[in-house]
Amino acid sequence: MWIFVLGGVLCALVMPVMSAVAEAPEYDIVVYGGSSSGVIAAVQAKRMDKSVVMVCPDRHLGGLTSGGLGWTDTGDKTVIGGLAREFYHRVWKHYQQEDAWRWQKREEFGNQGQGTPAMDGEYRTMWVFEPHVAEQVFEEFIRDYEIPVHRNEWLDRENGVETEDGRIMAITMLSGNTYRGRIFIDATYEGDLMAAAGVSYHVGREANSVYNETLNGVQTARAISHQFESFVDPYIVPGNPDSGLLPRIHGDSPGVDGEGDHRVQAYCYRVCLTNVPENRKPFPKPDNYDPMQYELLKRYIDTGYRDMFGKFDRIPNGKTDTNNRGAFSTDNIGMNYEYPEAGYERRQEILQEHEDYQKGYFWFLANDPRVPEDIRTEMSSWGLSKDEFMDNDNWPHQIYVRESRRMTGDFVVTERHLRRQTPTPRPIAMGSYNMDSHNTQRYVAYDEQGRGHARNEGDIQISPGGPYPIDYGAIVPKAEECSNLFVSVCASTSHIAFGSVRMEPVFMILGQSAATAAALALDAGVPVQDVDYTQLESRLRADGQILEWEMDGVNNINPDKLPGIVMDNPGAALTGPWRLSRSVFPMVGLNYAHDGKDDAQTCEARYQLSLPAPGQYEVRISYSPHPNRATNALVTIHHADGIENVLVNQRETPPDDAFLTLGNFTFENSALVVISNKNADGHVIADAVQIRPVN
Repeated sequence: MWIFVLGGVLCALVMPVMSAVAEAPEYDIVVYGGSSSGVIAAVQAKRMDKSVVMVCPDRHLGGLTSGGLGWTDTGDKTVIGGLAREFYHRVWKHYQQEDAWRWQKREEFGNQGQGTPAMDGEYRTMWVFEPHVAEQVFEEFIRDYEIPVHRNEWLDRENGVETEDGRIMAITMLSGNTYRGRIFIDATYEGDLMAAAGVSYHVGREANSVYNETLNGVQTARAISHQFESFVDPYIVPGNPDSGLLPRIHGDSPGVDGEGDHRVQAYCYRVCLTNVPENRKPFPKPDNYDPMQYELLKRYIDTGYRDMFGKFDRIPNGKTDTNNRGAFSTDNIGMNYEYPEAGYERRQEILQEHEDYQKGYFWFLANDPRVPEDIRTEMSSWGLSKDEFMDNDNWPHQIYVRESRRMTGDFVVTERHLRRQTPTPRPIAMGSYNMDSHNTQRYVAYDEQGRGHARNEGDIQISPGGPYPIDYGAIVPKAEECSNLFVSVCASTSHIAFGSVRMEPVFMILGQSAATAAALALDAGVPVQDVDYTQLESRLRADGQILEWEMDGVNNINPDKLPGIVMDNPGAALTGPWRLSRSVFPMVGLNYAHDGKDDAQTCEARYQLSLPAPGQYEVRISYSPHPNRATNALVTIHHADGIENVLVNQRETPPDDAFLTLGNFTFENSALVVISNKNADGHVIADAVQIRPVN
């Protein structure tokens, strides 16, 4: 037996003993992992009258939702349904009680959330909450549905997965305990069961060329957020490369934009802080504290940086969900590359290094005399919340594993699916959050004078353009690899798609969908890959899952209901730095393409439409007007008689339901309409093109 501490919890791992698998009881569904996805999956299994057991290395249920992320990344909350919405409803019910407001009056809290009100009276949901409240709700779920939970159980990743004919028969823990099941769900952030079962997966960033994406791989040019906004010398002796680099900077090339690499986005702990004196514990100083680890931050502060308090997001009772903010913050950039594949001991070392780094970060800002007094005074008014994570010295029990392994199934969700450029035939959930990758590395860049300075790489925060469906293939492995496993967290996605899918509400939704499909597979006696989608869709809808986003026909016009031949912007070939936006209504579909802010780059949107027959057709375009639009947006129409250039004033409101007629033209079997920002005197919008036959 050997013992270690994980997240402040004493864990004893006992080497496996001989255990007859046949003697272990068999469950219909075995859920491995105590994340929010795992809890919801177990609840849904029980609701569908299946025997279920939760087996998890965790002692606390709920993963990151109960581990500090109380400022929920909702995206569009209207696409969060089913048991996920019930979770947020139960949170809302808790905060309706007067005794829930111990350190703050309810009316003092306000109602601010991330893109949505914290307390939504119309839907009776609450999206901002304290960690212990979230954990309490998850424990209520377990208690209400009488679900057996076996905690502090660590999968024997080398020898603990018994398979037969492509099926998992049983899993054995390092304690020697064995759990038999007919179907298994891997709900861990690391995908340990998936990997041990021999299922294909990927770690790191794919090249853009792998899935025909634009935001994957190395991203130096787009890494403008959480970036150094001033020149910061990276060398131990400023200006002297021979003196060596400061800690947490590497001296190699960051790579070529768009190429794949092994790097994963940075992790951090979402610490719960408070400035309520009676509940505040001063920031602890790590035993191995080294101020040199924060020398780069000190130099950045010396240039005038003061934005380190920008993500102290307020949750009830005078507390925060504290997240990364800026170029040097709580994200421990570049120190987690080994984590996804590492053994338990090495993972613990990585976790401890992250904890020491983050505690040292707060200690440095609150105490180091080189830090300006205004920052030290403000930071010293904060501290750890005494009534959170009380069995772990008030430190979160779950690190934010923003990305680890990702399954590679027959269906891989990519940027193109999120942008609705590629169909999603079997939706089982919806996402909506930004394609959000935190920084992956800190390196040395060089200015025009050849001087080295610190630079971050990897941060991407780009909207997919509205809610999008997630396919059933995202949670099932290849049939030849395993026929009775679901993966509800480490889903089959590309790196950049996972940046949006990885939000906690989506993990809950995928957990419910996985358990629903598992029950149907058991009833039909078929592999998980062969579940009848019609039945699955029907049951998901009956249970309140939301599988499509309804267009109201006024602000969002359904292109399928328009006459003639219509191509919305997802169908166009876009070149240049277009961004998707939903800021100004009306629009066709969920969004429109916006040419961004870079005047130096030309953007083109090419709409190639097939026509039923040669003839004369009316050409129309849609756009959302605004005073910042171009008065001379260039639209080029390629027709049978040549080329016609039309300049459109996109500040003026289109006369006919968001559409402007450009004229009648003769075409053969296809029409090409190109919208460009060339020489434009404002922003150019590319939404939809409509071709209607004349007469």
